[in-house]
Amino acid sequence: MNIFTRSWNFVKEHPEWFTVLGLCILFYFIFFHNIGGYALMDVDETRYVSMARDMFNTKDFMTLVLDDDFFFEKPPLFFWGECISFAIFGKVNEFTARFPVALYGTLTCFLTYFIGRKVVSRKYGVISSLILATCFEFVILAKFAILDIVVSTCVAFSIMCGFLTFFCKEENKKFCVWLFYIFSGLAVMAKGIPGFVLPFGVMFFALMAADKLKSALKPKYIIAGLGFFLLIVLPWHLLMLHIHNPEFYEEYIIKHHLARFLTSNDIDRSAPFWYYFVNLIWGLVPWIASAIALIIVKLKEFRPRLLKNVKFNFNALDDRQKYLVLNWIAAIFTILFFSSSSTKLITYILPVYVHLACILAFAWMGYIEEGRYKKPINLSVYIWGGFCLILSFAALFTPLFLPEWLYNDIYCAKWMCIGFVAFCGASSIICALKNKPWGVFFTYVIFTLLVSAFCTKQFFLIDYKFGQNDLMQFAKYAHDTKDQLISFGDNRRYSLLYYYGAHIKYVEDDEMTRDNLEEELEQNDALISLKKKNLEKYGKGLKYKTVLEGRKYVLIRGK
Repeated sequence: MNIFTRSWNFVKEHPEWFTVLGLCILFYFIFFHNIGGYALMDVDETRYVSMARDMFNTKDFMTLVLDDDFFFEKPPLFFWGECISFAIFGKVNEFTARFPVALYGTLTCFLTYFIGRKVVSRKYGVISSLILATCFEFVILAKFAILDIVVSTCVAFSIMCGFLTFFCKEENKKFCVWLFYIFSGLAVMAKGIPGFVLPFGVMFFALMAADKLKSALKPKYIIAGLGFFLLIVLPWHLLMLHIHNPEFYEEYIIKHHLARFLTSNDIDRSAPFWYYFVNLIWGLVPWIASAIALIIVKLKEFRPRLLKNVKFNFNALDDRQKYLVLNWIAAIFTILFFSSSSTKLITYILPVYVHLACILAFAWMGYIEEGRYKKPINLSVYIWGGFCLILSFAALFTPLFLPEWLYNDIYCAKWMCIGFVAFCGASSIICALKNKPWGVFFTYVIFTLLVSAFCTKQFFLIDYKFGQNDLMQFAKYAHDTKDQLISFGDNRRYSLLYYYGAHIKYVEDDEMTRDNLEEELEQNDALISLKKKNLEKYGKGLKYKTVLEGRKYVLIRGK
């Protein structure tokens, strides 16, 4: 027996070890590779990491502060995670800021794997976890130092622990219930009310479907569970109310939770009810084509008249069917909850991808193992692959229809992106034609892995050219010269704050006047950052000296 045979036999004898090892390698390249190789991005990354840095430096781990002002919009769990990362690595930089969110994304994917393996099979766990890890919106936000991946992870752990109560032994059920409450509490500490509504809402309808709502209210489950939940949630909230009332009550509870859900007046982010359904079209890339194909197939098979004679009995289903139904309940509730809110941001919908990945995994496993849905999925592969090939071919001619300045900006990523997109299109089509379903599946996985690991930096560098490069240069210059820095009219560009590393005076947009600019130039021996168009509008006739000039912004000071 040669060494290769012995090695292969060893792998077959320890499938779990090598499955987890393989997933670790894939997740490293998807989530962690080179996350410290590019600057933090405006608006949210630079804002939240600046706040976490201040918390880490001041050692005040209770009250959130943004540029010397109290910040009552969010709970502190994200910032605590950032501080732990800073402490472990001993420094504050792009890598230590993004490490926690990449870890949250990885943990969520492993959660999907282990739950899927327990309830269905190891193969299903692998497929569902890799679909989740390669959904474009999920992987983007799992490499972005903001709050949404934190609440998504906590909600996912809470809901999945709740789902386990349908599949575990009776003596273990209480532990799953307690973990449900614990992670619900952590979700609240990550982002407030949504962290409570999502897991409790999903489990309410899941228990209703299974006719187990009464049994879930047994004292041995609910009393200890609520105790864990309140022990996590109450201390910080009561402390903030004690120290900062009534500002905390008015800002945190009324304005940024209740009012934001009911209206969008505060942050001007209103959108129609169907907003998130459209958002999922790009968020589910590269799996969206197969998802649409499967929806069309199911709609064609749908016969409303047959439902009259069908009685739904959740408890008569096998474990696979139960798990599918539970994930459908979670996906529908999550989408409807966020769609009913007046304020909508693309990041809010992130928790739904866990359940959509679990749903899609059933179809893809059927396609891979049994050839089910072969025709619609193969058709979606041909359509998606053809689109990728057309897109990569058209990109060869970008100099003909793009402005020269824009073409020069994107040139650094052009050939890499063309190569990866062409690879995805050609490889997926070839695998489908040769009846290699695993090949199709891993083509999609590898495509997203390559884009995430090797193109993310290029995308960020392109985005920086539209103004943020100017601000980062100004901030570092002011930091080196130890001059006071003023931002005239860009109160949400926090790259100035993060890379300057000290207090910045922000002149609000509605305060921009010629008199205000003149006053700042005359009374403050400081550097002033503003857009070129605003300097042309408000700076005529004023005495100032241009210190640095970028593409979009200019740094000036009084003469």
